[in-house]
Amino acid sequence: RPLLLFHEYDGERNEVGERHGHGKARLPNGDTYEGNYEHGKRHGQGIYKFKNGARYIGEYVKNKKHGHGTFIYPDGSRYEGEWADDQRHGYGVYYYVNNDTYTGEWFAHQRHGQGTYFYAETGSKYVGTWVNGQQEGAAELIHLNHRYQGKFLNKNPIGPGKYVFDIGCEQHGEYRLTDVERGEEEEEEETTMMAVVPKWKATKITELALWTPTLPEEQPPMEGTGPEEAPGAEGGGEPSEEGQAPADASEGEMDSMRLGEDYGGGSREEGREYGREEFRYDTIDPGPRPGIRPSVCLGLQVARIFENLPSTV
Repeated sequence: RPLLLFHEYDGERNEVGERHGHGKARLPNGDTYEGNYEHGKRHGQGIYKFKNGARYIGEYVKNKKHGHGTFIYPDGSRYEGEWADDQRHGYGVYYYVNNDTYTGEWFAHQRHGQGTYFYAETGSKYVGTWVNGQQEGAAELIHLNHRYQGKFLNKNPIGPGKYVFDIGCEQHGEYRLTDVERGEEEEEEETTMMAVVPKWKATKITELALWTPTLPEEQPPMEGTGPEEAPGAEGGGEPSEEGQAPADASEGEMDSMRLGEDYGGGSREEGREYGREEFRYDTIDPGPRPGIRPSVCLGLQVARIFENLPSTV
């Protein structure tokens, strides 16, 4: 007779023996689940705890995270918000391990739509549009005593925009992508590489004016695009459930089977890890890149307006 591995389950079942109602389960890998079941699958409110300390507290639909839920990770980071089909999807807040936060819309696990990313180290924040996890479209990059308003592409400001200063004026200009030589030593030989960086070209200084962003028509993310979200990546995360159950089996439960010979009428095998979940992290945004802050000279030029001195920008 073949050896069967059982994992523990204590809870309600329906008339055909499926897990149905409230119950507690311990998977062979040490993870646990406590909550509601429907026809053998996690369905409704539940708590899934990983043996490494991570846990999900929220709603399930047919074994997948769906609805509102909170995922807490071993490093202390967490996501609170909406889920769909096992992915961050809808509105939610992500608290990263370095104290950064993202508050806004998600699509298929990625920052997508309108959202605000707060950089804890500098106090700056990006308020605007995201596409496939990247800063793209109309946005404001807000610093301590000034802000930049314009458009972004692949995390870089690009095209016309303006800097708005708390002293009551703004400087208009344009960001252009420029190739910059960068020397690096490799195997005792110096090589020259080209890096593309945004460069600010100022045109004029004016009084404050109302800014209304022009938002692009929202498009769903392209499949296979966006940043890689690898296990263990710095900054919090979201585990994706791997090894999902087929339509006729879930969380290690299967109808009685023949394993070489009949194991007995009504017996059930509960040793398979169909319900096991694995980690998938969201990445910390690197923050404003060099070249997108106005220089000290720019601040001096702006100050000349209030000193009635001529200004050449």
